[in-house]
Amino acid sequence: MSTPMIPSDRAVAMLSVIKEFKYLSPKELEEAAAVCRWHRYDAENEIVRYRDHSNSVFFIVQGEICVMYHSLSGREVILCNLSVGDMLGELTAIDGHPRSATAIAKTSALLASMPALDFQNLVYSNRQIAETILKRLTMQVRRLTERVYDFSTLAVRNRIQSELLRLARDHMISANTAIISPSPTQTEIANLVSTHREAVSRELKELAGDNLIVRQGHDLHVLDIARLTQKVNEARGGF
Repeated sequence: MSTPMIPSDRAVAMLSVIKEFKYLSPKELEEAAAVCRWHRYDAENEIVRYRDHSNSVFFIVQGEICVMYHSLSGREVILCNLSVGDMLGELTAIDGHPRSATAIAKTSALLASMPALDFQNLVYSNRQIAETILKRLTMQVRRLTERVYDFSTLAVRNRIQSELLRLARDHMISANTAIISPSPTQTEIANLVSTHREAVSRELKELAGDNLIVRQGHDLHVLDIARLTQKVNEARGGF
């Protein structure tokens, strides 16, 4: 990890890609940039570790981040992947508790960090940012609720279908198609749904044979989101 020096005007421009900052005025962006530090991470570098007591919020302006934890047996469980425009670490900045997961750079990444107190002051002083972050946290709770339901009730193949549907909805190019680019590896999908790579390989072949997906290079094309949604809803019993 390195700590690059970023000119103030460039720092403001890069922070403008953060989703929660879209309502900030140029002056407010300048004030936010003034309290940030910048960090360059190589792929596989650790950004924060589960249970550590750092409290800064990180804003991703380049690269991709994987948020995960390891079970006592050493099994890797992926909670989510984050990319440009996302933030991480806001839970600790809000409640003061240790980190709830480990974050690793999937690719070379450039992040800005903001101390917890500055983040809180920014949230409390701007109603629109507060509303955006509340909606973000609400979405996370809804997504985790859905995943808990899936893990508790669905067979492995249906959990794989459900995860592909979640990914497809984040990468839609039309009302009924998506391109997941770059596609997660079979091992990454397995870690997302708590299974093994072989089960993922089998299910992807089944879905490809059913003309629901097709892999092209590093991309995964979802050809019929409506039909994939129907499969998942049937497995959930209409949930």
